[in-house]
Amino acid sequence: MDSQTGYDAIFVGGPRDGSLLTSDDEALVEVEIDGLIHRYVVTTKQRERDGVAYTVYNYDGVIDPTGAMPGVETPDGGRHNPVNK
Repeated sequence: MDSQTGYDAIFVGGPRDGSLLTSDDEALVEVEIDGLIHRYVVTTKQRERDGVAYTVYNYDGVIDPTGAMPGVETPDGGRHNPVNK
């Protein structure tokens, strides 16, 4: 942990790649960006930056809180099944 800033973790991947944060030992961190929720999960890895070791939070993907995800529904309101085209 950086004693001056209180940051103890680093995001790896996704839109916040390389950003530092204070994790409060959370297993999952969700970040809202432009109406979408980006998820980062804690790992057991450490990454050093400027002589300080930070816990790594890997990017886990994005979800739309309204439930609308591209490619899930067809224009006519049906559902797309890639197995049974």
